[in-house]
Amino acid sequence: MKSLTSGLLGICGLFAAPVAADELPSGALIAALQSGGHVIYLRHTSTESDYADQVTADPANCATQRVLSELGWAQARDIGKAVQALHIPVSEVISSDYCRAWQTADLAFGGYRKESALNFEPSEAYTDAQVSAMRDRVAPLITAPLPKAAGNRVIVGHDDPFEAVTGIYPEPQGVAYVLKPNGSGGFAVLGHIDPDAWPNS
Repeated sequence: MKSLTSGLLGICGLFAAPVAADELPSGALIAALQSGGHVIYLRHTSTESDYADQVTADPANCATQRVLSELGWAQARDIGKAVQALHIPVSEVISSDYCRAWQTADLAFGGYRKESALNFEPSEAYTDAQVSAMRDRVAPLITAPLPKAAGNRVIVGHDDPFEAVTGIYPEPQGVAYVLKPNGSGGFAVLGHIDPDAWPNS
């Protein structure tokens, strides 16, 4: 879904600084990640089709969900190779329960833990309460302080929960947003890297 309810406009500012035209270029984002202490919110990579499966998808059954396409598998592997080649330290990888998310995490990073807080609400037209619920579940995973020495936290999830927290719709599939927790329960959105825009080294 590309648009959440109007209530989002009133809540997203509680957590994030808006992304403006002066968001950091990819080189600066890579340098920031190499220093540690940041969060990468990675929307799962490309699926076989793009349709709303919020209502019918069973997290425990991949057959009920959109799944990664061959392109998505390749994108995930390439992102993981780029992160490794660029010497970006990763301290933890957290994924939603849905197959397209944890498969992206597994292909890119090889290890992950599932976190149901990253799941979307089972609805095609979210209410303000559902948007708030997604925000309240996901925001702590982004805002939790992360010392530079600990590396970076990778979150592999979905479009709607990210939009609920930031007011930004993350596209295309496979886009990675770089965020910086401020230590006071908020964060800044530094910029994004498209799935085919990661430098090789």
